[in-house]
Amino acid sequence: MSKQNPGALRRFWRFLRRPSAKFALLTLLVVGFFGGIIFWGGFNTGMEATNQLEFCISCHEMRDYVYKEYQQTIHYSNRTGVRAICSDCHVPHAWIPKIIRKIQASQEVWGKITGYIDTPEKFEAHRMAMATKEWARMKAANSQECRNCHSFDAMSGDVQKQSVYKKHMAAKDAGQTCIDCHKGIAHHLPKEYRDPNEEE
Repeated sequence: MSKQNPGALRRFWRFLRRPSAKFALLTLLVVGFFGGIIFWGGFNTGMEATNQLEFCISCHEMRDYVYKEYQQTIHYSNRTGVRAICSDCHVPHAWIPKIIRKIQASQEVWGKITGYIDTPEKFEAHRMAMATKEWARMKAANSQECRNCHSFDAMSGDVQKQSVYKKHMAAKDAGQTCIDCHKGIAHHLPKEYRDPNEEE
């Protein structure tokens, strides 16, 4: 048995070194391995570049509409100096969900090309549909992007106002997730969703 193992190993090594039409299989594997690392590094760098705030607001639709709304919220400016940017809320951190979200985002590029929301009037006309779609995505993910920073278990009844703490604990017990109560936390609510008595 021990004599057959070295022979099998030698045959496998010869197979790896056997030339293809032009190059040895081992050469192809080594080049493929390092090529894969370079591709992966470049791909991941590109993915991370599209998660930067500067990239998100590089088109006027985002810069002139939702970014201005977001700048008036606690996610942009607060007493602790912790800022959540677009990708923190709109892009999953886990690899497979992130890839799926990036593929879905290609529709937004098409919207940019076709001028789907290129004026304030068009943006407002589509705000409810866009918000509803994003709320549904967040609900389906159990508000995972929110929970990357916020956790029911980390909430302190000594620090939070008691009325707020009780609501959070009731939501936890009811199996609710962040987006069930916190729609409009970083952007204006669609007109169709607002209280008719609410001031603009």
